[in-house]
Amino acid sequence: MSKQRVLTGITTTGTPHLGNYVGAIRPAIAASTDSGTESFLFLADYHALIKCQDPTVVRQSSKEIAATWLALGLDTERAVFYRQSDIPEITELTWILCCNAAKGLMNRAHAYKAAVQANEEAGEDPDFGVTMGLFSYPVLMAADILMFGAHKVPVGRDQIQHVEMARDIAQRFNHNFAPLFTLPEAVVEDHVAVLQGLDGRKMSKSYNNTVPLFLPEKQLRKAINKIKTNLLEPGEPKDADDSTVFQIWSAFASAEETARMRREFEQGIAWGEAKKELFELVNDTLAAARERYLQLMDDPTHIEQVLQRGAERARSFSTPLLAQVRDAVGIAPMR
Repeated sequence: MSKQRVLTGITTTGTPHLGNYVGAIRPAIAASTDSGTESFLFLADYHALIKCQDPTVVRQSSKEIAATWLALGLDTERAVFYRQSDIPEITELTWILCCNAAKGLMNRAHAYKAAVQANEEAGEDPDFGVTMGLFSYPVLMAADILMFGAHKVPVGRDQIQHVEMARDIAQRFNHNFAPLFTLPEAVVEDHVAVLQGLDGRKMSKSYNNTVPLFLPEKQLRKAINKIKTNLLEPGEPKDADDSTVFQIWSAFASAEETARMRREFEQGIAWGEAKKELFELVNDTLAAARERYLQLMDDPTHIEQVLQRGAERARSFSTPLLAQVRDAVGIAPMR
């Protein structure tokens, strides 16, 4: 039986946080160990340029994200781990797909529609501040997916549309030229937790409410102490299902430990005690990886070598496919 190809991209803006770990990194690393799966994991640095114009941030974030995946035990002999910008075939394929993607389809992309709506509400020109990168980024995402023949693309609900667009673009190309592209499927992992941040909203860089994954012990304790709680006193029963502290606890603890903490909440555990236990649990889970992460951050040459080896493996897939695509559209040597 042929293996299922699964592809995951990680945009290189910002520092990985607990929400990224629980929602994307941990499940992707676990999936990459499955013998029936071929995993493609990449640093989406071209995507970063859409929302970040600070080269220092993009560079630092690429390094932090690569170090994070390696520190958490990603086996790069099994998974193909690469940086998007090291695969020139992706940008070439993006242009070819741009010539096949309907503008009307791009008009319907959520991110673009949201930008237009915000502009209209502010009384601005509808396209104020909208770059071609933002407008056509579903095509770049389609190139990422189609280049490696991904069958499954794990995404959050907000990204399902982009995978469907990639499918749409692939079908149109296959119909017009040659059946070269695998039609991808979005996979929404409903059992994967979406963590709440310090203020109780979804943990996200855009809300500035994250707990960075590899904070030093002292700062991790401080961050966990900042989690918003209600004013219930020690001894008063607390609702575990309405608590960020309990939610993060459940994402890190075993089923038995989660059940025990639920009882503690019913019995009125003090918020200070609950946060102290949460700090110890998260710290114990991440301590060894944090040490490896710090070593990797001090050794960028090693990270670069790993990425270059990954790029070489990725290009063993992208080079032959692009040759077929070029031939199909009529860009080929004279013969």
